[in-house]
Amino acid sequence: MALSADDLSEIGALLGAPEADPQIVAELRRRFPKLSLTRCDASDMADETAFREYPLFDLYLVDGMEHCWKLTSDPARATGLVVVPHKLAA
Repeated sequence: MALSADDLSEIGALLGAPEADPQIVAELRRRFPKLSLTRCDASDMADETAFREYPLFDLYLVDGMEHCWKLTSDPARATGLVVVPHKLAA
């Protein structure tokens, strides 16, 4: 499933909302049932560059079109999302 500009806008609106919380993954799953979706810790993605950064989350795109999954910056190749919540200062 390629991500359209409208899809990216909708995802951005959800992840960029000031009231967004970690439960946002469930909402993304509901709205984008054909995408694989993973939520992980920032330390798991420390050496990677986010596709988009939002105030409370980073977004990575996954390309699973071939045998091995890999991160991509190309929405046309995206078959999944990785959502990484930012660590909040105490």
